[in-house]
Amino acid sequence: MDSKKELKIFAVLAAIFLIFYFLPLGNPKIQQAIAESFRLLQWYIRNHTLACIVPALFIAGAIITFLSQGSVMRYLGPKANPVLAYGVASVSGCILAVCSCSVLPMFAGIYKLGAGLGPASAFLYSGPAINILAIFLTARVLGFEIGVARAVGSISFAVIIGILMAVIFRKEEKAKAQAAMQMPEPEKPKRHIGKTALFLSCMILFLIFSDWFNPGNVTVKTTDGRTFNAVVINEMKDAIRFQLEEDVGTDKSGDKISIPKTDIATMTEKQSWVMNVYHIRWYLAGAMLIAVLLMTWRWFEREEINEWMANTWQFTKLLVPLLYGGVFIVGFVSVLLPEKQVAGWVGDNSLSANLAASVIGAFWYFATLTEIPITQALMNLGMHKGPVLALLLAGPALSLPSIIVLFKIMGYKKTIVFTTLVIVMSTIVGMIFGAFF
Repeated sequence: MDSKKELKIFAVLAAIFLIFYFLPLGNPKIQQAIAESFRLLQWYIRNHTLACIVPALFIAGAIITFLSQGSVMRYLGPKANPVLAYGVASVSGCILAVCSCSVLPMFAGIYKLGAGLGPASAFLYSGPAINILAIFLTARVLGFEIGVARAVGSISFAVIIGILMAVIFRKEEKAKAQAAMQMPEPEKPKRHIGKTALFLSCMILFLIFSDWFNPGNVTVKTTDGRTFNAVVINEMKDAIRFQLEEDVGTDKSGDKISIPKTDIATMTEKQSWVMNVYHIRWYLAGAMLIAVLLMTWRWFEREEINEWMANTWQFTKLLVPLLYGGVFIVGFVSVLLPEKQVAGWVGDNSLSANLAASVIGAFWYFATLTEIPITQALMNLGMHKGPVLALLLAGPALSLPSIIVLFKIMGYKKTIVFTTLVIVMSTIVGMIFGAFF
C-alpha cells in the first residue's frame, strides 16, 4: 500500500469533514456564497463545458493517439532546438487563445508524449495568456500602455517561465532526455505527418470557433422601462448577470446585478467583426466538424478510433471532476472577497498591493475576456495601474481549477514552482510598470 497516497486521501477526507462540520449555514453570507457557487458552476457547465472543455479533451486524446512521440520529441522534447521549441510553444498559444482550464487537456497530451518541461510550461502559460483579442480589448478599455505592457509581458513570460522551469528541474529533464535516447526507434507513422497535422488543425479550429469570444457589451432594456449599458458576465438558465457600465438607480458603475430573463425586454449587442463571427460560429465549427468526421472515416482504422475514444475518456475522468470542484470553490470564495475589499488592497504600487493582485489573479477563475470588465471595475474603485498589470499577467494564465488539475498532471512540486514563478514575475513587472505609469 502506498502510504503517501493513502495519507493524501485521508487529508482530503478530513478537510471535507471539518469544513462541513463547522460551516455556519445560518450565516446569510455563507448562504449567498453557496448559491453563487452553484450559479458559477451552472454557467461553467452550460456555456463552457460543451463548447470548449469537451473539444479540448478530444484534441488531447487525438494528440496521444495519432501524433507520434518522435514528432513531439523533435519539436518540443528536452533535446529539441530551444529557439524552435519555445517558438512553437508560444505561437501555439497565440493561435489557441483559450482559458486556463481549456489548455490543460492539450498540455497533458503533449507532456505525456514526452515534451520537455520548459516548452510544455511555455505552452501552458501562452495558451490562455497570449490572447490577441484580449490584448486589443485591454488597450481599448483599460488604456494603450496597459495593453502594450500586457502583450510584451505575456510573450516574455511564456519563454522565461519555460526556461526557468527547465533549469530548476534540469536533473529530471536530463534523466528524461537520457531515457528517451535509450528508447527504441518509434515505428513509422501509419500516415504522413501532413495528414495528422491537418486533422488536428481542423479539431483546433472547431475549438476556436465553438468557443469564440463574445465581448458581452450590450444595451439592456427591462420590462419596467430601465435602459442601461452593461457587460454580460455570465448567463444561467433563468437569469443573466451583468456588470454595469453606468450608474443605474442605486447601483453604481462596476456593480454586478442579476436580472431574471423574464424581466429583460430587449438586449442589443454592440456590433463588431468579433460579434459577426460570433453569430456564425456554429456554421464555421460545423464545417470543421464535418471535415474531422470525413478524415476520421477515410484515414483512420477502427482500432485507432477506439484507442482515441479510450484516451479521451481517460483525460475526462482525470480532469473534469477536478475542474468542476475548483470552479465551485471559486464561486464560494468570490462572495467572501467582494471587489470593494479587493480594491482596498491594491490601491497603490507597493509590493503588498502587486503581490495581492498577482495572488488573486493566479487563483481566481476568469472566463475569456471577463478579466477586462472586472479589472475596469476595480480601477474605478481605485486600483493602481501596477497591480492592474500584475492581475492581467497572472489571471488568465492560472486559476484555482487549473492549479488543482496541474497537481495531478505534473505533481505538487512542479505545480507549486510554476505558480510561484507566475506570481513573483507578475508582482515584479507590475511594480516596475506602476513606477513609470
